[in-house]
Amino acid sequence: MDTREIQNNIRDLLKEKNAVLLAHYYQNGDIQDIADFLGDSLGLSIEASKTDADVIVFAGVRFMAESAAILSPDKTVLLPVPDAGCPLADTITAEQLEQAKQLHPRAAVVTYVNSSAETKALSDICCTSSNAVKVVQSVKAPEILMIPDGNLARYTARFTDTPIIPWRGNCYVHHHLTVEDVEKARRENPEAALAVHPECTLEVIDRADYAGSTSGIIEFCGRTDAGTVIIGTEQGIMHQLRKQYPEKTFVPASPSLICRDMKKITLTDILAALREMKHVVTVPEHMRVPAYHALQRMLEVS
Repeated sequence: MDTREIQNNIRDLLKEKNAVLLAHYYQNGDIQDIADFLGDSLGLSIEASKTDADVIVFAGVRFMAESAAILSPDKTVLLPVPDAGCPLADTITAEQLEQAKQLHPRAAVVTYVNSSAETKALSDICCTSSNAVKVVQSVKAPEILMIPDGNLARYTARFTDTPIIPWRGNCYVHHHLTVEDVEKARRENPEAALAVHPECTLEVIDRADYAGSTSGIIEFCGRTDAGTVIIGTEQGIMHQLRKQYPEKTFVPASPSLICRDMKKITLTDILAALREMKHVVTVPEHMRVPAYHALQRMLEVS
């Protein structure tokens, strides 16, 4: 089958099974084009929870599918490629978090949504890259243990007087974007604006015109007067940027900005998962309930 035929078959099956397809901005363009909802990880799960769908197919990585299962326990959640994981989420385990909490008994735990369900379940509140500052400013505690992304924690620390203890994790895609990379892109595109993700290092963020979530970067690209924008996040976002703003030019800050796990899922995988209703993601109730409360506290702040 060609691409269009597979896409049509997926859409037919989604209708037949009362299912919705969620796709993150980092997915391949042929998946983004047929998604019911396209966006950031948590926003997708929230949108899906509001629908009357029986099935959620998540074109993303495991922590995203877990978040959907946490927010929609009455729905069947499918992750078309079960080993599509997140190296950032894997930088901390429940055991390590328990140990860190013992070392810092006065600290509130603020957990980035790019984390496992078991980590969320041990947290006081969750945050996203777009609301991290607002969430941290809402927390009343002598200090904050912010996990698992150390770069996001250090960036957020700039906006609060409360001491933040950053975890040692990072997203390899953003962390490996260097000052040399962005300076080279600037030299080659002297009139361009630079937009980066807050999972980048502070040294890179300090050279940017804008730092924010994937949705935030897309919005920035729409409002900036710059005709060219250098993009410091995973290259999957380029598909939407070029569709939404065809009059502008978008340049990756580095050719290495590719998440291997995000690119694992193909149209064929989605079709197979739907046909066979396989690769179901569930979260045990004893873990789901406290994780849900951590997410809910964040939504109350937002």
